[in-house]
Amino acid sequence: MARKLRLEYPGAIYHVMNRGDRREDIFRDDKDRELFVATLAEACAKAGWQVHAYCLMGNHFHLVVETPKGNLVAGMKWFLGTYMAWFNRRHKLFGHLFSGRYKSLVVDAASPGYLRTVCE
Repeated sequence: MARKLRLEYPGAIYHVMNRGDRREDIFRDDKDRELFVATLAEACAKAGWQVHAYCLMGNHFHLVVETPKGNLVAGMKWFLGTYMAWFNRRHKLFGHLFSGRYKSLVVDAASPGYLRTVCE
């Protein structure tokens, strides 16, 4: 069965989340967190994204990202692939870091209550 296509359009705001493979940590220390945020900043510069909020937990993350160009898929491919390669090199690992596809929920701009809740 084919995967569902992701809804992408200019100006969309997404609540994006992903978890470590086998629920393992994707951030082992502050250096990992710093690189994740730096890689996110680079992804934003490349893709033209705006980050409204983020939350880094030990084994998963949440982002609230606006995509003025409607390019979530291409940007996330670069972002997660780049972070995973760095993480694996640093910790002398190989293979998957994340557990499957990231989840992305469109945040309805007409419902400011959800956007506020997601960003808190």
